[in-house]
Amino acid sequence: MDKEHELEIKKRIREAGDSSNYVTEWDEQGVPKSKKKVNVKKGSNARAQGARFELKVRKDLEEKGRIVDKWSNNVDLEENKLVTVKRKFLRKPMGPAYYMGISTIGTGFPDFISIKYIHEGVYSVIGVEVKMNGTLSKIEKQKCAWYLKNNIFSAIWIAKKGTKMGEILYDDFSEKYGEKYNKT
Repeated sequence: MDKEHELEIKKRIREAGDSSNYVTEWDEQGVPKSKKKVNVKKGSNARAQGARFELKVRKDLEEKGRIVDKWSNNVDLEENKLVTVKRKFLRKPMGPAYYMGISTIGTGFPDFISIKYIHEGVYSVIGVEVKMNGTLSKIEKQKCAWYLKNNIFSAIWIAKKGTKMGEILYDDFSEKYGEKYNKT
């Protein structure tokens, strides 16, 4: 889509819609999508809260003597293989031109790889997925099962918030979901 056409569509949306309550974003194909500003703000706050919790989990694991790094791979369940995640780029209008920048880095699954020395030549390699409520989606459960089946990780932990303030709990995937997902 050329810039003149895009500007014309934006103008029409502003004239026809309620720009005080809605914001219009453009996807990769140039298709406009209007979203309520209230929902955009909620999503922004939720992402920020999740990022802060991820940092707390990372610090907690490091305090427990584990080496922690961001995991930048994911599982392609259709092709049954491990793939490197791609960076997502953000295209924002900046006056008459566009700003192109990196939107997200490290969107792999699980969030972290955690390593701890056990004894000579033996290490514990654990994948850690951070979920504030501790619940995985069906696809995330399938990916965890794939990692364990293919011996990528010795275990996968799901970090979640505890009931006490600042408390972090870790659920072992195999213990929580193992009965159903160990068969795949």
